[in-house]
Amino acid sequence: MTTVFRYRLLRWLARFAPNPNTLRWRERLRSGVGALIGIGFTGALSHHLLGNASSIPYLIAPMGASAVLLFGVPASPLAQPWSIIGGNLVSATVGVTAALLIPDPVTAAAVAVGVAICAMFTLRCVHPPSGAVALTAVLGGPAVRALGYEFVFEPVALQSVMLLAAALVYHAATGHRYPHAAPAAKPAQPAAGDAGAAPPVSAAGGVAGKISRADLEAVLRERNELLDIDTDDLEALLRETEIRAYARSFGELTCADVMSRNVVSITPSTTVEAARTLLKQHDVKALPVIDAQQHVKGIVTRADLADDGAELHPLRVLLYAILPTLRPHANSLEVAMLMSTHVRTVAATTPIVELLGLFAGRGHHHVPVVDAQRRLVGIVTQADLISGLHRQASPLQPESA
Repeated sequence: MTTVFRYRLLRWLARFAPNPNTLRWRERLRSGVGALIGIGFTGALSHHLLGNASSIPYLIAPMGASAVLLFGVPASPLAQPWSIIGGNLVSATVGVTAALLIPDPVTAAAVAVGVAICAMFTLRCVHPPSGAVALTAVLGGPAVRALGYEFVFEPVALQSVMLLAAALVYHAATGHRYPHAAPAAKPAQPAAGDAGAAPPVSAAGGVAGKISRADLEAVLRERNELLDIDTDDLEALLRETEIRAYARSFGELTCADVMSRNVVSITPSTTVEAARTLLKQHDVKALPVIDAQQHVKGIVTRADLADDGAELHPLRVLLYAILPTLRPHANSLEVAMLMSTHVRTVAATTPIVELLGLFAGRGHHHVPVVDAQRRLVGIVTQADLISGLHRQASPLQPESA
């Protein structure tokens, strides 16, 4: 064996090495517990509904593969509700038909899986475990063959629905998004006087052309292969990657470098009328709410304090519905009743790369900045962030002739 051949062999074998897993251990555990609950629920309920005397299996093997997708990779297009229900039903129907029409089991199995794949692509319900469903319909033994088309409904449809129901409940209970839909793109909405969003940059560090959804779809069509990622997710990943690359080009710019230091803040006992007056006097759009130690307890915005029907705070809608006489006294309410208590704060030393992700991808418009003792020391708005980036970029711009 020559050195060149060994080198090429090792390089080829290296391609089999798995990619690094970036999933946190908490999420891995959550996936495993979900699969345990899902399969346990499906098997127990099947046993209860079908009874001991039934020849229908309480669990078929493809449900284990479906559980991997539904609980392990729920963001995959292959794990969505229509994929599991449509894919399993179509494949079961194709498998039973092949078993009835083709005497040779090997030929029937091959035809069943091949036709099932084509049918799933046509109906946009590709679900890899469904290939095993088609195979089970052909090679599942005398008990499965005796069921005929009943196999499509019991156990396939029944168990698919139960496993999906378990996944829906479990993901909702653990705060996970399922069925998966990528967060809607939220382009920064600059306020009056604000500049536009930061331009994306290329890997080389220069400003790149904006990647559009049409560009992305055109490239995917040219590749002509199914990628196991939703197009919306891919677009979001590209957008967030561009933002990080843009932030990296500005070195170690931190929140302390861009924040507004003279923060207008209020206490929980401040009245709605007083807070509204401060917003107008200082021409700001949000007021951090702090306690005696200057710790941030909440935040109120113009929308929270607005008193027109279009933007009325949900709590006041409820209060006015219960006590209509309260409306004339609404301005005397304390902001503690209306403020948002789930406030994202950042440290003064936080790199602005984290702020770019918050503003561009999560709809934030103002983020309070705190010191090491969690005391309020500033606030970053979209205008602050863009102004800071512009100041940092100015020395890098070539002088005009």
